[in-house]
Amino acid sequence: MNKRSLLQTLALAAVLPLTALPAFAADQQVVIGVTAGPHAQIAEVAKRVAEKSGLKVKLVEFGDFIQPNAALVQGEIDANIYQHQPFMDAQNKDRGYKLVPVAKAVNQQMGVYSKKIKSLQDLKTGARVGIPNDPTNGSRALLVLVEQKLITLKPGVGARASVLDITANPKKLKFIELEAAQLARSLDDLDAAAVNSSYAVAAGLSPQKDSLALENTNTPYVTVLIATRAGHEKDADLLAFVKAYQSAEVKQFVDSTFKGAYTVAW
Repeated sequence: MNKRSLLQTLALAAVLPLTALPAFAADQQVVIGVTAGPHAQIAEVAKRVAEKSGLKVKLVEFGDFIQPNAALVQGEIDANIYQHQPFMDAQNKDRGYKLVPVAKAVNQQMGVYSKKIKSLQDLKTGARVGIPNDPTNGSRALLVLVEQKLITLKPGVGARASVLDITANPKKLKFIELEAAQLARSLDDLDAAAVNSSYAVAAGLSPQKDSLALENTNTPYVTVLIATRAGHEKDADLLAFVKAYQSAEVKQFVDSTFKGAYTVAW
C-alpha cells in the first residue's frame, strides 16, 4: 500500500468529499478481504464507487473466519471486512497479531434458528444446539441463550465464556461446536443453531423473520469493522476506500437489499 504525507491523509479523511479524492496511479490498487455473502456484496458496491474516483479495488473472498486475518497479517490483503472488536481483540491476544480498526462497516446480529421447532422453549431435554467453535462467537452464542433463560454462566466470564462455564443447563442441552460457516448448513442435523448473520443471510435466512432469538443490539459483537495492520490505518488509498464504503450508494444498497438484516454502522 503506497503511503502519502500526513497532510494529504488528514485532508482525505476529514475534509474531501468523495468526488474530490486525489487521482491515483494507473497501477495502484487496494486489496480488501471479505467473507463470502453479504460482506462481499456490500464491498462490491463500495468497489464500484471507489473506482469512479480512480482507485482500483481488488476483492478477495474467504470462506471462514480465520484466513482473512491471517492473510492480512501476511500482507496478502490491505484490509478486511468481517469481524467485530471482541473477535479482533481475541485474535490479537491469541495469535500475536497487531490488527486495528479503521472504520465501522455494518451492524449485524447473531440469531438462533431451527427447522424443527417454532420456539426455543420447545427444545426438548438433550436437544442438540450448534454454536460457533471460535471462542468469541461461541461465547456470543452462549450469551444469546442466557438471555433466553436456557442456561446460566459463571459470573463475569463475558466475551471469553465457553461451554465449560455453564453453571445451569436445565434442559441438558448438548452443544455441538462447528465452524461458523457450517452452522446454517447443519440445521437439518441439529435442533437449533446460533448463526452469524453473514452466513444466515447467505443461506437464505432472515434474521428478523426466521430467527427464534436475536442477540441484544447493545453489545460490541454487533458492529463489523474495516480492519488493517497497525501502522496502516491512515494510508490514503485505504481511507479513500473507506469513504467509498461509507457512501450514500452503499447505504442505499444495504437498506434496500437486506431490509434490516444489516444496517450501516457509520
